Amino acid sequence: MTTNTETDNSPLFYQANTQLPLVSHADGVYLWDQSGKRYLDGCSGAITCNLGHNHPKIKAAMKAQLDKVAFSYRTQFESSEAIELASMLADMTDRYLNKVFFVGSGSEAVESAIKLARQYFFATNQPQRTRFVSLTPSYHGSTLGALGLTSYFPLEEPFEPITNTAVKVPSPDLYRYTEATLEEHIAAVLAETEKRIEAVGGDTIAAIVIEPVGGASTGARMLTQQYFEGIRALCDRYGCLLIFDEVLAGMGRTGQWLAYQNWDVKPDIVSLAKGLGAGYYPIAAILSRGEIVNAVMASGGFQHGHTYAGNPMACATGVAIMRTMLDDDIIAKSRETGAYLGQQLHQLAEKHPIVGHVRGIGMLYGMELVQDRDTKEPWPAELNLFNKVTQIAKSKGLLIYPRRTLNGIKGDHFLVCPPLTITPAEIDTLIQLLDETLTELRSSL
Repeated sequence: MTTNTETDNSPLFYQANTQLPLVSHADGVYLWDQSGKRYLDGCSGAITCNLGHNHPKIKAAMKAQLDKVAFSYRTQFESSEAIELASMLADMTDRYLNKVFFVGSGSEAVESAIKLARQYFFATNQPQRTRFVSLTPSYHGSTLGALGLTSYFPLEEPFEPITNTAVKVPSPDLYRYTEATLEEHIAAVLAETEKRIEAVGGDTIAAIVIEPVGGASTGARMLTQQYFEGIRALCDRYGCLLIFDEVLAGMGRTGQWLAYQNWDVKPDIVSLAKGLGAGYYPIAAILSRGEIVNAVMASGGFQHGHTYAGNPMACATGVAIMRTMLDDDIIAKSRETGAYLGQQLHQLAEKHPIVGHVRGIGMLYGMELVQDRDTKEPWPAELNLFNKVTQIAKSKGLLIYPRRTLNGIKGDHFLVCPPLTITPAEIDTLIQLLDETLTELRSSL
């Protein structure tokens, strides 16, 4: 494929040189390029545009805020918008997580959670707690601290010498486990996790960091109540914190405000992004138990911050998004319409043997591609099926989100995560386009 640099010497560069269509406009669950082609947003951009595109209530709130003030610096002014949004987020957890710190992106939110956990133990006379535990595979962000938690080999390899790499432990795999029962598998994973914690010293662990529902790196890999309870018990046993990375899964994506609420397990810190700004403005946050923040503030304050953190424009956008979700009962719609989406995806998988596994919850689903359903054998990595299926879908006017399943090395999956506002009729269109995509993919193999 022709590259940007070969065609127009573009000054832009991202992860690859692939030439992309120029976006024109968007509305609801659709985007158009400048040639007039329409695309159904089957992955909410980067699982971000939870309320779709061009939402009138959100645009009106943003315009009203621009007429007042777009930016003020956090050490010079507080804004009523930031206070209101923080209060709404705390209410989302029934005030269990009652302290909020705003940042601008998911990676920043994970970095902030790491630093808050570390400073909490520094402030409470436990300076030896410098290590973090995370799952393999996982994704927690692209900045160096967050990347140290991430287990996705192609992203990690170049930077491993300069990251503070976490203690990596196996993630439960509800699709490929080899034990006799799922319960035995979860018990084995928890035992191995404790073994690795013991190997480095339980009193050196600051926090265990997990995605309650997997994101891009795992294709919506799920966990179980048994696992959540076991991880919480390990944190309590070794005196470390439990951090949930809900950058992707939070803000209604799983049919609850926060994914952990599906399993009634209590984290100590949660990171949020993506759906909090819903693609309208960059904003992210961490939510924490007050005890943690109070200890840090008593020690001299949180030694962390970003220029745009908690700015009025970002927070006014977040408030508008939360109000819209409340007024339009988006959480219930995410559960109900998501159940229909899941049903249709499972039926589609029955039609296409290339689909080995459908997994997910709410409006967060992944589909894994395999050579053989019985053996669960992945396709050869050199085929790059995760990219090929995405390209075919895009040619048909459907956007999906691809990655490799097995630590970024092999295996193929894609996410289907449309805006929470999608209608059943629009899901039918999505399924039709995905059916055509899988049919063409199969015929090419």
